[in-house]
Amino acid sequence: MSEVKVNIRDNGPLLVEGPFKLVDGDGNEYQLPADKPAFALCRCGASSNRPFCDGAHKTAGFNCSARAPSDS
Repeated sequence: MSEVKVNIRDNGPLLVEGPFKLVDGDGNEYQLPADKPAFALCRCGASSNRPFCDGAHKTAGFNCSARAPSDS
């Protein structure tokens, strides 16, 4: 089975790698090209191509560097 990996980019999008389905609030599935290895999903809300990232976070002042909690 293929693995899906989601990378949280500092001050940027979620980069999703591997096979996955992307579904909107009404349950409609986005048609994603099968030959594309990764998709960047907007976190800042400023993209004009939401839910996909268009790089608008760079000028929107979006600032988020999330880290997983340590085990300690």
